[in-house]
Amino acid sequence: MAANQGGRTRRRLSTEERREQLLSVGARLFSESPYDDVWIERVAEIAGVSRGLLYHYFPTKRDFFAAVVERESERMLRMTAAVPGVPVREQLAAGLETFLEYVEAHAHGYRAFHRADAAGDQAVRRVYQRALAAQERQILAALAADPEFGPAFEDRPEVRLAVRGWLAFTTAVCLEWLRGTELGRQQVRELCTRALLGVLTP
Repeated sequence: MAANQGGRTRRRLSTEERREQLLSVGARLFSESPYDDVWIERVAEIAGVSRGLLYHYFPTKRDFFAAVVERESERMLRMTAAVPGVPVREQLAAGLETFLEYVEAHAHGYRAFHRADAAGDQAVRRVYQRALAAQERQILAALAADPEFGPAFEDRPEVRLAVRGWLAFTTAVCLEWLRGTELGRQQVRELCTRALLGVLTP
């Protein structure tokens, strides 16, 4: 136990708890500011640790950013996980709404992530490929279990390719949306919903 300060006893964080704390701070800072404006020293200051300790967990700023994005990608998968018994059409609209709310609130981080991937940053590219594969599996599993789309699923090998292409389409739409368009979030959601359902509906 750490020393009692101000009448409260502070517990020393475990390795995993400290790592989670740092990633949580990073997620907030990368959502609020462009990548180049986020300083490792500021992350350490907010977390109440030394810069050296932060570098012990994450050797470089890019490694730290990639870990933040991976954590946020996993969180998004949990937030948009399929709900058994709920039709895909309903789940798609709800999942997209959750995703677009997140993208809008974390615009700086979302743009920085995709810029780094496009530039061939290997740390970010690995995170992107894992996240993309997980999203694809989640959508395909929901489609296979759905009463409307499931029966014809096995007879349509193009579905996997369509889902992969739709994920790329949605990313492109979101990046353009964040640059500034006349479309609101609801309109973007409806556009992305129609794009996938239009391909999947025989």
